[in-house]
Amino acid sequence: MTLSGNTERPRSLAACLAPAKLNLFLHVVGRRPDGYHLLQSVFQLLDVGDLLDFAVREDGQVRRTPDVPGLDHDSDLVVRAARLLQQASGCKLGADIQLDKRLPMGGGLGGGSSDAATTLVALNYLWNTGLNRTQLMQLGLQLGADLPFFIFGQNAFVEGIGEVLAPVTTPTRWFVVVEPGVGVPTPAIFRSPELTRDTNVVTIADFSRAPIGFGRNDLQKVVTGQFAPVSEALHALGNFGEARMTGSGSCVFCAFASEGEADQAVSALKSGWRVWKAQGMARHPMAHYLS
Repeated sequence: MTLSGNTERPRSLAACLAPAKLNLFLHVVGRRPDGYHLLQSVFQLLDVGDLLDFAVREDGQVRRTPDVPGLDHDSDLVVRAARLLQQASGCKLGADIQLDKRLPMGGGLGGGSSDAATTLVALNYLWNTGLNRTQLMQLGLQLGADLPFFIFGQNAFVEGIGEVLAPVTTPTRWFVVVEPGVGVPTPAIFRSPELTRDTNVVTIADFSRAPIGFGRNDLQKVVTGQFAPVSEALHALGNFGEARMTGSGSCVFCAFASEGEADQAVSALKSGWRVWKAQGMARHPMAHYLS
Protein backbone atom coordinates (compact mmCIF):
# COMPACT_ATOMS: atom_id res chain seq x y z
CA MET A 1 0.00 0.00 0.00
CA THR A 2 1.31 3.45 -0.86
CA LEU A 3 0.35 6.95 0.22
CA SER A 4 0.63 10.06 -1.91
CA GLY A 5 -0.23 13.73 -1.54
CA ASN A 6 0.50 16.17 1.28
CA THR A 7 0.94 15.15 4.90
CA GLU A 8 -2.10 17.10 6.11
CA ARG A 9 -4.58 15.11 4.04
CA PRO A 10 -3.38 12.47 1.59
CA ARG A 11 -5.15 12.56 -1.74
CA SER A 12 -4.92 8.87 -2.55
CA LEU A 13 -4.35 5.37 -1.28
CA ALA A 14 -3.20 2.59 -3.60
CA ALA A 15 -3.27 -1.22 -3.50
CA CYS A 16 -5.50 -1.42 -0.45
CA LEU A 17 -6.15 -5.08 0.31
CA ALA A 18 -9.73 -6.19 0.93
CA PRO A 19 -8.87 -9.60 2.36
CA ALA A 20 -10.90 -12.77 2.02
CA LYS A 21 -12.22 -14.52 5.09
CA LEU A 22 -12.96 -18.13 5.93
CA ASN A 23 -15.58 -19.43 8.31
CA LEU A 24 -13.54 -21.96 10.28
CA PHE A 25 -16.89 -23.26 11.46
CA LEU A 26 -20.44 -21.98 11.00
CA HIS A 27 -23.29 -23.01 13.30
CA VAL A 28 -26.90 -21.91 12.95
CA VAL A 29 -28.21 -21.72 16.51
CA GLY A 30 -31.59 -20.03 16.03
CA ARG A 31 -33.76 -17.67 14.07
CA ARG A 32 -35.10 -14.24 15.01
CA PRO A 33 -38.75 -13.27 14.55
CA ASP A 34 -37.72 -11.02 11.65
CA GLY A 35 -36.30 -14.01 9.77
CA TYR A 36 -32.59 -13.34 10.35
CA HIS A 37 -30.64 -16.39 11.43
CA LEU A 38 -28.59 -16.45 14.62
CA LEU A 39 -25.09 -17.73 13.94
CA GLN A 40 -21.88 -18.67 15.66
CA SER A 41 -18.63 -18.76 13.74
CA VAL A 42 -14.94 -17.95 13.78
CA PHE A 43 -13.90 -15.65 10.94
CA GLN A 44 -10.32 -16.07 9.73
CA LEU A 45 -8.61 -13.39 7.63
CA LEU A 46 -6.52 -14.48 4.64
CA ASP A 47 -3.59 -12.70 3.02
CA VAL A 48 -5.30 -12.68 -0.40
CA GLY A 49 -8.20 -10.61 -1.66
CA ASP A 50 -9.35 -7.82 -3.92
CA LEU A 51 -7.26 -4.67 -4.34
CA LEU A 52 -8.66 -1.13 -4.38
CA ASP A 53 -7.17 2.24 -5.29
CA PHE A 54 -8.76 5.46 -4.00
CA ALA A 55 -8.31 9.05 -5.23
CA VAL A 56 -10.15 12.03 -3.74
CA ARG A 57 -12.50 14.05 -5.95
CA GLU A 58 -13.61 17.58 -5.14
CA ASP A 59 -17.00 17.38 -6.90
CA GLY A 60 -18.61 14.85 -4.55
CA GLN A 61 -19.05 12.18 -7.20
CA VAL A 62 -18.28 8.53 -6.48
CA ARG A 63 -17.03 6.54 -9.46
CA ARG A 64 -15.95 2.91 -9.42
CA THR A 65 -13.96 1.47 -12.31
CA PRO A 66 -13.65 -0.74 -14.26
CA ASP A 67 -16.95 -2.38 -15.16
CA VAL A 68 -17.32 -5.74 -13.42
CA PRO A 69 -19.59 -8.29 -15.16
CA GLY A 70 -22.64 -8.97 -13.02
CA LEU A 71 -21.91 -6.04 -10.70
CA ASP A 72 -24.02 -2.95 -11.38
CA HIS A 73 -22.18 0.26 -10.55
CA ASP A 74 -24.78 1.95 -8.36
CA SER A 75 -25.77 -1.20 -6.47
CA ASP A 76 -22.16 -2.25 -5.87
CA LEU A 77 -21.41 -2.33 -2.14
CA VAL A 78 -18.25 -0.29 -2.76
CA VAL A 79 -20.25 2.61 -4.22
CA ARG A 80 -22.99 2.28 -1.64
CA ALA A 81 -20.42 2.31 1.18
CA ALA A 82 -18.83 5.51 -0.12
CA ARG A 83 -22.19 7.24 -0.48
CA LEU A 84 -23.32 6.07 2.94
CA LEU A 85 -20.18 7.56 4.49
CA GLN A 86 -20.87 10.83 2.68
CA GLN A 87 -24.40 10.93 4.08
CA ALA A 88 -23.42 9.95 7.61
CA SER A 89 -20.55 12.43 7.86
CA GLY A 90 -21.84 15.29 5.69
CA CYS A 91 -18.66 15.08 3.63
CA LYS A 92 -18.77 16.95 0.30
CA LEU A 93 -15.78 15.17 -1.21
CA GLY A 94 -16.03 12.27 -3.66
CA ALA A 95 -13.74 9.53 -4.88
CA ASP A 96 -12.50 7.61 -7.88
CA ILE A 97 -12.28 3.96 -6.86
CA GLN A 98 -10.51 1.35 -8.95
CA LEU A 99 -11.41 -2.22 -8.06
CA ASP A 100 -9.16 -5.13 -8.98
CA LYS A 101 -11.65 -7.95 -8.43
CA ARG A 102 -9.75 -11.16 -7.62
CA LEU A 103 -12.13 -13.03 -5.33
CA PRO A 104 -15.06 -14.95 -6.83
CA MET A 105 -18.55 -13.61 -6.27
CA GLY A 106 -20.84 -15.98 -4.41
CA GLY A 107 -17.92 -17.98 -3.03
CA GLY A 108 -18.48 -17.48 0.70
CA LEU A 109 -15.23 -15.54 1.07
CA GLY A 110 -16.84 -12.21 1.95
CA GLY A 111 -15.43 -10.40 -1.08
CA GLY A 112 -18.16 -7.79 -1.54
CA SER A 113 -18.39 -7.05 2.17
CA SER A 114 -14.62 -6.83 2.44
CA ASP A 115 -14.46 -4.40 -0.50
CA ALA A 116 -17.08 -2.20 1.14
CA ALA A 117 -15.34 -2.29 4.51
CA THR A 118 -12.00 -1.31 2.98
CA THR A 119 -13.81 1.52 1.21
CA LEU A 120 -15.28 2.82 4.46
CA VAL A 121 -11.92 2.69 6.24
CA ALA A 122 -9.93 4.22 3.37
CA LEU A 123 -12.36 7.07 2.65
CA ASN A 124 -12.88 7.82 6.34
CA TYR A 125 -9.12 8.41 6.39
CA LEU A 126 -8.79 10.29 3.10
CA TRP A 127 -11.85 12.47 3.66
CA ASN A 128 -10.84 13.05 7.29
CA THR A 129 -14.40 12.37 8.42
CA GLY A 130 -13.20 11.31 11.87
CA LEU A 131 -15.39 8.29 12.55
CA ASN A 132 -13.91 5.75 14.94
CA ARG A 133 -13.91 1.98 14.52
CA THR A 134 -17.17 1.45 16.41
CA GLN A 135 -18.98 4.11 14.40
CA LEU A 136 -17.78 2.64 11.11
CA MET A 137 -18.83 -0.85 12.21
CA GLN A 138 -22.33 0.44 12.96
CA LEU A 139 -22.41 2.13 9.58
CA GLY A 140 -21.21 -0.99 7.80
CA LEU A 141 -23.92 -3.12 9.40
CA GLN A 142 -26.46 -1.15 7.37
CA LEU A 143 -24.93 -2.69 4.24
CA GLY A 144 -24.42 -6.27 5.38
CA ALA A 145 -23.86 -8.52 8.38
CA ASP A 146 -20.23 -9.35 7.44
CA LEU A 147 -19.03 -5.75 7.15
CA PRO A 148 -18.47 -5.11 10.89
CA PHE A 149 -15.98 -7.99 11.01
CA PHE A 150 -13.75 -6.55 8.31
CA ILE A 151 -13.74 -3.18 10.11
CA PHE A 152 -13.17 -4.89 13.48
CA GLY A 153 -9.70 -5.61 12.15
CA GLN A 154 -8.78 -9.02 13.54
CA ASN A 155 -9.90 -12.63 13.64
CA ALA A 156 -13.10 -12.94 15.59
CA PHE A 157 -15.56 -15.22 17.32
CA VAL A 158 -18.80 -14.10 15.72
CA GLU A 159 -22.35 -14.29 17.06
CA GLY A 160 -25.79 -12.77 16.46
CA ILE A 161 -26.36 -12.15 12.76
CA GLY A 162 -22.65 -11.44 12.42
CA GLU A 163 -22.43 -8.19 14.34
CA VAL A 164 -21.38 -9.48 17.79
CA LEU A 165 -17.61 -9.85 17.67
CA ALA A 166 -14.91 -10.87 20.11
CA PRO A 167 -11.20 -11.19 19.29
CA VAL A 168 -9.92 -14.73 19.07
CA THR A 169 -6.51 -16.28 18.47
CA THR A 170 -6.44 -18.83 15.67
CA PRO A 171 -3.69 -21.35 14.90
CA THR A 172 -1.05 -20.36 12.35
CA ARG A 173 -2.11 -22.18 9.20
CA TRP A 174 -1.89 -22.23 5.43
CA PHE A 175 -5.11 -22.85 3.55
CA VAL A 176 -5.90 -24.32 0.18
CA VAL A 177 -9.11 -22.96 -1.34
CA VAL A 178 -10.98 -24.56 -4.21
CA GLU A 179 -13.49 -22.60 -6.27
CA PRO A 180 -15.86 -25.17 -7.86
CA GLY A 181 -17.04 -22.78 -10.56
CA VAL A 182 -20.63 -22.39 -9.40
CA GLY A 183 -22.34 -19.56 -7.56
CA VAL A 184 -24.50 -20.37 -4.51
CA PRO A 185 -27.42 -18.03 -3.69
CA THR A 186 -27.15 -17.39 0.04
CA PRO A 187 -30.82 -16.43 0.63
CA ALA A 188 -32.07 -19.66 -0.92
CA ILE A 189 -29.79 -21.75 1.29
CA PHE A 190 -31.00 -20.03 4.46
CA ARG A 191 -34.63 -20.50 3.38
CA SER A 192 -34.19 -24.22 2.78
CA PRO A 193 -36.45 -26.44 4.92
CA GLU A 194 -33.51 -28.87 5.13
CA LEU A 195 -31.41 -26.39 7.12
CA THR A 196 -31.17 -27.18 10.82
CA ARG A 197 -31.37 -24.13 13.05
CA ASP A 198 -30.86 -25.59 16.53
CA THR A 199 -27.15 -26.38 16.87
CA ASN A 200 -25.99 -26.16 20.49
CA VAL A 201 -24.44 -22.85 21.50
CA VAL A 202 -20.66 -22.93 22.05
CA THR A 203 -18.21 -20.50 23.64
CA ILE A 204 -14.87 -18.98 22.70
CA ALA A 205 -13.30 -21.23 25.32
CA ASP A 206 -14.74 -24.30 23.58
CA PHE A 207 -13.10 -23.23 20.32
CA SER A 208 -9.81 -22.22 21.93
CA ARG A 209 -9.39 -25.58 23.68
CA ALA A 210 -9.45 -27.48 20.38
CA PRO A 211 -9.43 -25.08 17.42
CA ILE A 212 -8.19 -27.52 14.78
CA GLY A 213 -11.22 -28.97 13.05
CA PHE A 214 -13.65 -27.45 15.55
CA GLY A 215 -17.37 -27.69 14.79
CA ARG A 216 -18.83 -27.87 11.31
CA ASN A 217 -20.59 -25.79 8.67
CA ASP A 218 -24.34 -26.26 9.10
CA LEU A 219 -25.01 -24.96 5.60
CA GLN A 220 -22.77 -27.52 3.92
CA LYS A 221 -25.27 -30.38 3.82
CA VAL A 222 -27.89 -28.16 2.17
CA VAL A 223 -25.47 -26.79 -0.42
CA THR A 224 -23.92 -30.12 -1.38
CA GLY A 225 -27.39 -31.58 -1.86
CA GLN A 226 -28.17 -28.92 -4.46
CA PHE A 227 -24.79 -28.19 -6.05
CA ALA A 228 -22.83 -31.26 -7.15
CA PRO A 229 -19.62 -29.31 -8.00
CA VAL A 230 -19.32 -28.24 -4.35
CA SER A 231 -19.67 -31.85 -3.23
CA GLU A 232 -17.05 -32.95 -5.76
CA ALA A 233 -14.61 -30.26 -4.62
CA LEU A 234 -15.06 -31.27 -0.98
CA HIS A 235 -14.40 -34.90 -1.84
CA ALA A 236 -11.24 -34.10 -3.78
CA LEU A 237 -9.83 -31.71 -1.19
CA GLY A 238 -10.76 -34.17 1.55
CA ASN A 239 -7.99 -36.46 0.31
CA PHE A 240 -5.52 -34.06 1.96
CA GLY A 241 -7.28 -33.40 5.27
CA GLU A 242 -10.58 -32.23 6.68
CA ALA A 243 -12.24 -30.14 3.98
CA ARG A 244 -15.24 -27.95 4.58
CA MET A 245 -17.21 -25.19 2.96
CA THR A 246 -16.83 -21.53 3.93
CA GLY A 247 -19.92 -19.41 4.50
CA SER A 248 -22.80 -20.48 2.30
CA GLY A 249 -20.32 -21.64 -0.37
CA SER A 250 -19.37 -22.29 -2.96
CA CYS A 251 -15.66 -22.24 -2.08
CA VAL A 252 -14.24 -25.03 0.06
CA PHE A 253 -10.99 -25.12 2.02
CA CYS A 254 -8.57 -27.29 3.93
CA ALA A 255 -6.00 -26.17 6.52
CA PHE A 256 -2.33 -27.18 6.46
CA ALA A 257 0.47 -26.78 8.98
CA SER A 258 3.06 -25.77 6.36
CA GLU A 259 3.27 -24.01 3.03
CA GLY A 260 4.92 -27.07 1.51
CA GLU A 261 1.94 -29.28 2.35
CA ALA A 262 -0.39 -26.67 0.86
CA ASP A 263 1.70 -26.55 -2.33
CA GLN A 264 1.46 -30.32 -2.71
CA ALA A 265 -2.32 -30.21 -2.49
CA VAL A 266 -2.57 -27.36 -5.01
CA SER A 267 -0.40 -29.28 -7.48
CA ALA A 268 -2.42 -32.48 -7.15
CA LEU A 269 -5.93 -31.08 -7.43
CA LYS A 270 -8.11 -31.09 -10.53
CA SER A 271 -6.74 -28.67 -13.11
CA GLY A 272 -10.23 -27.59 -14.21
CA TRP A 273 -10.87 -25.87 -10.89
CA ARG A 274 -9.45 -22.62 -9.67
CA VAL A 275 -7.24 -23.67 -6.76
CA TRP A 276 -5.05 -21.40 -4.68
CA LYS A 277 -3.27 -21.17 -1.37
CA ALA A 278 -3.35 -18.44 1.25
CA GLN A 279 -1.89 -17.83 4.67
CA GLY A 280 -4.01 -16.83 7.62
CA MET A 281 -3.53 -13.30 8.98
CA ALA A 282 -4.02 -12.13 12.56
CA ARG A 283 -4.88 -8.51 11.71
CA HIS A 284 -6.50 -6.62 8.85
CA PRO A 285 -3.93 -4.63 6.82
CA MET A 286 -6.12 -1.49 7.06
CA ALA A 287 -6.54 -1.71 10.85
CA HIS A 288 -3.95 0.97 11.59
CA TYR A 289 -6.10 3.61 9.87
CA LEU A 290 -8.67 3.44 12.67
CA SER A 291 -8.76 4.28 16.34
